[in-house]
Amino acid sequence: MHLLFFILKKVDLMEDVLKHLAEHNITGGTILEGVGMAEALVNMEDLPLFGILRKALAGEEREICKIMLFVLPDEKIAETRKIINETVSLSEPNSGILFSVPLSFVEGLGDQTWN
Repeated sequence: MHLLFFILKKVDLMEDVLKHLAEHNITGGTILEGVGMAEALVNMEDLPLFGILRKALAGEEREICKIMLFVLPDEKIAETRKIINETVSLSEPNSGILFSVPLSFVEGLGDQTWN
């Protein structure tokens, strides 16, 4: 089992990603909203070092990303990666990041428990 993380910076592609995953019976993920670290630093008042950065980014639109989490069996990882890569060009800057971490156990998925 793996926990697949997909941080999507091109949020306008989220519906396409979800649609293509669902067409291949990859469902049950969780979607969170996030902001990048630069955005958080710009909004910190007590960091004078970032004053220039704050001024430079002050007029910028808030950069939101979508964080998608999927608990997947090992055999679904390659298929999921392929679908995401066909929908989002991760080689383009600021498009997204995709990675997974192995899980030693999973509980709470109904009658499916993995050790």
